[in-house]
Amino acid sequence: MKTLKISKKLEKYPTFNIDTFANIIDSDKTYAKMHLNRLKNRGIVKQIQRNVYTVQEDPMIIASRIIWPSYISLWAALRYYNLTEQIPNKISVISPRSKSRKKIKLTNSTIIFEKIRPAWFFGFSKIKIQDFEVFMAEPEKALIDAVLLRKISTSEIYFILKENIKKISTKKIVDYILRTKNHALAKRFGWMLESLGCRYAKRLTKFSYKTLIPLDASLPKSGLKDEKWGVIINIGGA
Repeated sequence: MKTLKISKKLEKYPTFNIDTFANIIDSDKTYAKMHLNRLKNRGIVKQIQRNVYTVQEDPMIIASRIIWPSYISLWAALRYYNLTEQIPNKISVISPRSKSRKKIKLTNSTIIFEKIRPAWFFGFSKIKIQDFEVFMAEPEKALIDAVLLRKISTSEIYFILKENIKKISTKKIVDYILRTKNHALAKRFGWMLESLGCRYAKRLTKFSYKTLIPLDASLPKSGLKDEKWGVIINIGGA
């Protein structure tokens, strides 16, 4: 089979393995490995990791297909929903499974793998990018993941909430936080949402406790104390 014809067939796959390639060229695995290696050396095929290959250029198409199950979240998801103007050069992939290789570098970006508790693995759906199905966090879950996993500062999340409060479902944020049963998360989002006038925030008060925690765990523990939510208000713009 000619290289152009093979390339056209491979374009239908976000990622593929040796077995898929062998079926495409109607050959045994030994010959398929040799042929695939030639295409890789010519730059027609890219090897993502052991037995995972692609001809796609957009890393968003590839990212959530490397480990199963998984979905894209954090900055990449927030950018997809236009909740931030930042252009991320990292794509965070969330999975309940561990991965020995924590990052994969591609041409213009890096795919980062983050493990999450199985009970927190929810709040994502299929979207379409260039006719490919991609698993993406819902905007509300991307915000929650950021604080839950401490991968984006609470200060930045507060700013995003403030700027986009009419574009997201605050009810869904509260529902999802209650589902995580994470008290520190409830305290931080409870204060942020209440300060922005969200009527659903009061549902999170049952998860509050007396021990004071900083709103932003990455900043010094200094600032006004909110006894209701049990937080130290150490973020700017509040």
